Amino acid sequence: MMNSVFFDHATIDRWISEDAPLLDLTSHMLEVGQQSATIEFVIRHDGIVACTEEVQRILTHCGATTQSLIASGSTVTAGDVLLCAEGPAHAILRAWKVGQNLLEYACGVARTSSKMRAEIAKHNPHIALLTTRKHAPGLRGIALKATLSAGALPHRLGLSETILIFPQHIALLGGWDQLKQMLTKKKPGFAEKKIVIEAESVEQAYQAIEAGADVIQFDKVDPNQLQQWVSVLRADWPSGVFLAAGGINVNNVGQYAQTGVDGLVTSSLHYAAPADIGVRIQPK
Repeated sequence: MMNSVFFDHATIDRWISEDAPLLDLTSHMLEVGQQSATIEFVIRHDGIVACTEEVQRILTHCGATTQSLIASGSTVTAGDVLLCAEGPAHAILRAWKVGQNLLEYACGVARTSSKMRAEIAKHNPHIALLTTRKHAPGLRGIALKATLSAGALPHRLGLSETILIFPQHIALLGGWDQLKQMLTKKKPGFAEKKIVIEAESVEQAYQAIEAGADVIQFDKVDPNQLQQWVSVLRADWPSGVFLAAGGINVNNVGQYAQTGVDGLVTSSLHYAAPADIGVRIQPK
């Protein structure tokens, strides 16, 4: 079961209370809340499952009991029931839309992640598909689990875990010479970390190598141009690691997979089209 991303109880309850902070007014007016009911979440197309475990927890927190569940990371076909639960109707109805919204986002991200990985594998199965921290605030855990469920990996989960030097940092330091001086001084203290430096040209890549980079991340470089640069750079720097970032999506990932880089960094997965999830609720 793919359930490695941690969501605390407060997060689950916050999702629920965002949609129904006090009561479900419609169910209260219709007086249907106390009868027993079942709910099924059905996917209407082929795809990859993500975040069914969190939907199970939503249902549990609302007072329902899950009867069956397809684990995150599983491949499914149109018509499959991702999760089935039963309980008092007030619990089912309160969890309904929160669970559906979560599945539509997460399964949509997982489905697109799977498509991108498949396209990469056609050219080089050893290239990593890496996701960024560029998404709407509050989505990190969900986006991470969705991409992990389809085999993508995080490039960077936050500022605290990696060293990634952008042109903005170099400008604040005063230039490449100052960067080299700083890395010469400070790099031994971060021996367990890789120094990643962003470059927008082959000239900047050589400056980054001279400054002490372990990894060069190219930003928004045309794939044909990038392929030429990586070929030249690898001849001069055989131990180097190269990443491509900026504008990589499901439509052009195959082109970037042929450039010779070691990993493809993308934010596009976080904005994938949602999955089509239907919901069936019936009296029990």
